Amino acid sequence: MDIEIFPHRLLNTDTAERLLNDLDGLKGIKRMVIQGPRLSQEESPEHRTMILKGEEVTIQVKPGRILMEIDSEEVIEEIREKCEENLPFGYNIHVGRFIRKQKTVSDTLKYGEKLEEVSEEMVGLTDQNAQLSERAKVLKRKKEE
Repeated sequence: MDIEIFPHRLLNTDTAERLLNDLDGLKGIKRMVIQGPRLSQEESPEHRTMILKGEEVTIQVKPGRILMEIDSEEVIEEIREKCEENLPFGYNIHVGRFIRKQKTVSDTLKYGEKLEEVSEEMVGLTDQNAQLSERAKVLKRKKEE
């Protein structure tokens, strides 16, 4: 099941970083994708890194919406609480299908024989016209003991 968090305005990197780190603490979220307009190549105060899960991640878009693959509907209320804390200007949450779940013909054309090397967790996370290494970063969850 996928959901979309659609803030009523574009997020600055500090707000996005806070929200994503808060959401990371929730159980039931499989993966997250940030979407928004690409930042210009020129130097910008918004062109910086975020610290997510203790790793530096260079932000290349102005966060406009956050897509998530979740385990079940029960986690939506917890997500809503985190959004209330971090998005005082408002937001909408939509349930639907937002992240591709399987490899496509476009993926085959782009990656060719190397398609099998593309991890299943990367499917649907990036634009097929972009270089994968430049557009997606996988942050692994620590195994619970």
